[in-house]
Amino acid sequence: MNSKENCRNELRTAVLQLSDRCLYSASKWAAEQLVGIEHDPAKFTPSNTRFQRGSSSIRRRFRTNELTSTPVTGVSYVSTPVMEEDEAVNGDFYLLAKSYFHCREYRRAGHVLREQTGKKSDFLRCYALYLAGEKRKEEEMIELEGPLGKSYAVNRELVSLERELSALHKNGMLDSFGLYLYGLVLKEKGNENLARTVLVNSVNSYPWNWSAWLELQALCSTIDILNSLTLNNHWMKEFFLASAYQELRMHNESLAKYEHLQGIFGFSNYIQAQIAKVQYSLREFEQVEVIFEELLRIDPFRVEDMDVYSNVLYTKECFSALSYLAHRVILTDKYRPETCCIIGNYYSLKGQHEKSVMYFKRALKLNKNYLSAWTLMGHEYVEMKNIPAAVDAYRRAVDISPRDYRAWYGLGQTYEMMAMPFYALHYFRKSVFLQPNDSRLWIAMAQCYEAEQLHMVEEAIKCYGRAANCNDREAIALHKLAKLHKELGRSDEAAFYYKKDLERMEAEDREGPNMVEALMFLAQHYKARNRFEESEVYCTRLLDYTGPERETAKSLLRGMRMDRSGFPSMDVEHLPP
Repeated sequence: MNSKENCRNELRTAVLQLSDRCLYSASKWAAEQLVGIEHDPAKFTPSNTRFQRGSSSIRRRFRTNELTSTPVTGVSYVSTPVMEEDEAVNGDFYLLAKSYFHCREYRRAGHVLREQTGKKSDFLRCYALYLAGEKRKEEEMIELEGPLGKSYAVNRELVSLERELSALHKNGMLDSFGLYLYGLVLKEKGNENLARTVLVNSVNSYPWNWSAWLELQALCSTIDILNSLTLNNHWMKEFFLASAYQELRMHNESLAKYEHLQGIFGFSNYIQAQIAKVQYSLREFEQVEVIFEELLRIDPFRVEDMDVYSNVLYTKECFSALSYLAHRVILTDKYRPETCCIIGNYYSLKGQHEKSVMYFKRALKLNKNYLSAWTLMGHEYVEMKNIPAAVDAYRRAVDISPRDYRAWYGLGQTYEMMAMPFYALHYFRKSVFLQPNDSRLWIAMAQCYEAEQLHMVEEAIKCYGRAANCNDREAIALHKLAKLHKELGRSDEAAFYYKKDLERMEAEDREGPNMVEALMFLAQHYKARNRFEESEVYCTRLLDYTGPERETAKSLLRGMRMDRSGFPSMDVEHLPP
């Protein structure tokens, strides 16, 4: 049996098993990958695939040859563990408990299974109690919110669950699902080392539970921790590593993993959405837009990840497209955090910052840990000049994810607005450490070094240099490098950067005061070095402008011709306008 058929059979079984354990999120993920497998490669060629424009990271790569192993060729994978059936389950009570669980009556579900034995019953009872505690915690958070929206509500079931699951674990009575729940409880209690160990055992014994992989990923805050995990080489590990690399901002490694996985899961919308998110982090907005447009054509009621698409439309100032997307997701699911975030972006683009904040707050009512809403709300408070609220929003974001460079950058901006450059510099450094290829962050840090309180010009030059090497889309770095070198009396270095800036402006067909400044400096620089021919080129271009620069250019030309011949060869006043 070929590898694609193996994957298909494994996932089909996993969907049923995960659904039977009421792990619906993991079951949905497995089902999406199941239908994402290429069923008949002979029917699909590069000429009729769904993604055609752009680079290879956008296009679907279909391979017509069958692979002899699982997704990545040349790699040997372990066989998938077989799940043992639990004979101790009383089917009638278990079905009743599942019915209560479906209706979100978690305590009733747990109560029905209180006298039932067996691993399936133990898991569903403990899982139902855990979710009952989470449900109550959410209610308390709404009831007991402090003035800044903070709440110290906790899941009151964690202590008893940890005690019971720990005893079952010591006696070897937990299957892979019980281990997943035990790891989740340990993580919530702050026992991260043991939680990692337990979750690794869970995914090694049952690799299809994507929820367990996600909990394990949340505990891998560094690449060293990730590399220290002892994971079986199952093909699900490839999905995990791709997602973990993405979270650790190792974008190229993540992209390579997802592109390898497309060899089997050629029609997976999940993989394509993850590729779009990686490319969004790499600021490849044109490619991201193409992918999301195609995803919406294929799956018109998709809300998941559409907040990332709205960020792209916001950045590109696509009013009509963002408005259309907002109306579309409202009709699909009005009360989803992603929907509220998209609407918040729409109002922000219109300049209605109060309404934007209202929708970001609504998103946070639905999900307190929705990272994007905290960060974007901080941006809105900055626009409204409400600095204390902005600082609080950004701090809430970094509490949720210390690797969110946007929140650190936002904190730097707020302290810069408060004329506190030392604090601002501290946060800018954190942001560039997490996102070293973003020119905007280096420029912000350079401007901070330029502040009067610091005036560290050499450090500013280094930062602008990094920005120039990071594809400075705003075209700020080259001009600033030229100006700073000019202020320091380094004419040759200034001329080098003015020339590069001039070449870039010409390539992008841009005009403006920066071009006049570059032409003027280069004309004077080359004249001072007796390179008259080069100086004349820049002077002649300045004659096309009106104002004092035209008169200066005439004066320079007159002086150069006098220097070369001892008397003027022609009347500069009669130069063509």
